[in-house]
Amino acid sequence: MPSPLRRFLLAGLLGALSSLPVAASPHATNGIPPDDALILLKDGNRRFVSGTAIHFQQDAKRRRETANNGQKPFAIILTCADSRVPPELLFDQGIGSLFVIRVAGNVAQTDEVATIEYGVGHLGSRLIVVLGHTKCGAVTAVVEGAHVGPNLAQLVKPIVPAVARAQEQNPGVSGGPLVAAAILANVDQAIADLQQLSPDLAGAIAHGQARVVGALYDIESGAVEFLEGSPAPVGHAAPSSGHTAPPSASHGAAPRPEAHAAPAAHPAPVSTPAHH
Repeated sequence: MPSPLRRFLLAGLLGALSSLPVAASPHATNGIPPDDALILLKDGNRRFVSGTAIHFQQDAKRRRETANNGQKPFAIILTCADSRVPPELLFDQGIGSLFVIRVAGNVAQTDEVATIEYGVGHLGSRLIVVLGHTKCGAVTAVVEGAHVGPNLAQLVKPIVPAVARAQEQNPGVSGGPLVAAAILANVDQAIADLQQLSPDLAGAIAHGQARVVGALYDIESGAVEFLEGSPAPVGHAAPSSGHTAPPSASHGAAPRPEAHAAPAAHPAPVSTPAHH
């Protein structure tokens, strides 16, 4: 557990960095170290859950600072578009502190990965968090084989391998427990996809210039659990080639996971400790 002094110093460092202009470098790596960025996120979520949020750097002064000096976010958050998952609120952070990408099912495909590359390479963010959440509608749709339109079928295609792994690792399980397992597997899928689709990100992560961490947000309790075990390794989960729908998904049902099963990247068994 970080000491109160370290937390205080980190908060001061964050404030100091916010006043510095952003260097337009394609290889920026001078942001807050990933471990320290993680401490700031954990502390912010703790305040959010306990009802003691300080609403840091959300005033007119902060708007002026970021307007005049540019943005210097200390972390990148790839999460779901679900309206119940507001990253700046649940991490109690201010304007310019987080570089947020939101898309249904927190999938990592061309648009999302390119945006993350910008955050790491141009803005200097060194911590990437793939944040799933409980009761995710996109994952549930794939688990249930829900009927969806062609655009949504394209969007959820990257979730299919994660659902297939959850089913394989939890034979005979269905309903809510299977959805919960698939949500965790989908976080790992996105971690694997973003590294497979981006050699630059994979290299930065491999050389310690950046770090990627999975996390799960409980939409009822407000708590974020960071899944800090080994992330899904590159090459263990087949990425989807952009938001491209399979021929069978042009209209109607979401693609069935059985047809797209991928080798297990990171287990997500139902016996995983509760995330609520």
